[in-house]
Amino acid sequence: MTAVNELLAAVFGQLAGDAAVTALVGGEIHDRRLDRIAAPCLMLSTVETRDYSTVEADGLEVVLTFEAWSATGRREAEEIAGAVRDALHGADLSLPTARLASLAHQRTTSRRAAKSAMYVAEVRLRAVIG
Repeated sequence: MTAVNELLAAVFGQLAGDAAVTALVGGEIHDRRLDRIAAPCLMLSTVETRDYSTVEADGLEVVLTFEAWSATGRREAEEIAGAVRDALHGADLSLPTARLASLAHQRTTSRRAAKSAMYVAEVRLRAVIG
């Protein structure tokens, strides 16, 4: 398993085990976009990986973007996004073969999705793996 996949497994485990997140979305936490969205739900949208190595050590910068979807309004989408931020920002996640140096919230943006008439809040987090 790569360090990125180890990070994703730990992140999904953290989200699935977080009472606030599951109270808002139940079991609707997905690692891919679904054909039919059962709102409210949380989906991993993008994973960006960059080399973050130094002369002394290998490293990766990983940017994760989650989408919190709501059919009822922006407030619910932002509540889900806030719960995701609270569950992951600064979390000390254990990875089997790599070391998570940091996991930090970068930004949250919410909008109405025109084609679906639903609301989505995008939560962007940055992880550094050493």
